Amino acid sequence: MTRLRVVLSATEPALRTASAELWSRPGLAQRYPRYLHAMHGVLRASVPLMERAALRCAELESRDPCAGRLRRYLETHSAEERDHDAWLLEDLAALGGDPAAVIEDQPCAAVARLVGPQYYWIEHHHPAALLGYIAVLEGNAPHIGLAAWIAGAAEVPESAVRTVREHAELDTAHTEEIHRLLDDLALTEGQVRAVTVSALCTAQALIGLFDHLVRTTPGRTAAHRTPTHLGARV
Repeated sequence: MTRLRVVLSATEPALRTASAELWSRPGLAQRYPRYLHAMHGVLRASVPLMERAALRCAELESRDPCAGRLRRYLETHSAEERDHDAWLLEDLAALGGDPAAVIEDQPCAAVARLVGPQYYWIEHHHPAALLGYIAVLEGNAPHIGLAAWIAGAAEVPESAVRTVREHAELDTAHTEEIHRLLDDLALTEGQVRAVTVSALCTAQALIGLFDHLVRTTPGRTAAHRTPTHLGARV
């Protein structure tokens, strides 16, 4: 979908800058567990969002030409994403964290601002909006070298960077898949607008989440070295 690609390309510079700040600012050893904690709040919502969107598609199939294809994609993709939030808990445990405490903790407002709009649009508008969210998150997956960067810069064990490493390998194919789907779906003008607005909202909220993690990490104003080869990806 050309419109979405144009929108996503316009968000890339700001996302690239926010990502570089997240990984290069001083205090990465303190910030990385907080990143895992925040991303657990994001990823634990992934499967429920897709499952709810698939159910809404099923309700719409008799009168919406794109609903059946979208439902099948969501059902398949939710199965592929299942238990990825558990990887984050395992990463945190490798750092000495308490997974049970993370599950019980209320996710921060920045996480809610990222995930929350999708529930509203799925329920009260159209489940196609979720495709904009998925396109942004998977289109800004970790760079293939990020896991090694974190392990070295934050001095954490390889066992604590599984989620970053796995998503760097998986999400390139997922990004290509969702763009093929968007090209093939017979979306109405209103549905195209829903996907586009969702993508813009997601990019803005993702930047906000990264900025929040940087701002609230001690030592953030010190001089830092930017890993330029990683700055383009989450």
